[in-house]
Amino acid sequence: MFDIAWSELLLIAVVALVVIGPKDLPKAIYTFGKWVRKARVVAREFQTHIDDMMRETELDELRKEALKTRDLNIKKMMEDTIDPKGEVSKAFDVGLTGHPGSPVETAAATDSVPAEAPAPATTPEPAIAPPLPAPTADSAPPVPAKPDPVPAVSHPTDKQA
Repeated sequence: MFDIAWSELLLIAVVALVVIGPKDLPKAIYTFGKWVRKARVVAREFQTHIDDMMRETELDELRKEALKTRDLNIKKMMEDTIDPKGEVSKAFDVGLTGHPGSPVETAAATDSVPAEAPAPATTPEPAIAPPLPAPTADSAPPVPAKPDPVPAVSHPTDKQA
């Protein structure tokens, strides 16, 4: 990053030893290390805050996209695309009166038997049906009559011998 070679570092160490002196050099190196550490901590916090802001911005964008998707009415969108004027939905809309043009049913027409009319008199049915006679050898089932034969239709393409 700074592109400092070993020879340059050695030269800086010798100058620091001469200028600061051997007695105060360890304290100066310790103080310089503290400042470098503080500078790194500040840079790390700054980078963390920048990353958090980027994440929040991305989350806000994602949240907005999710809200758009949640508020999206697919049924309405499909209806607008397929039937923008609403003609098809009106054709299938059946209210209490039925389809337009269909006959109106009245209460008298739907009731086949008036409520006050007495029930017709019927003869009571026997609870158990009488047994059927057993088939005998003399009684054969009836043979259905054969249908009349259908005349063949002759076509001009048919070959006749």
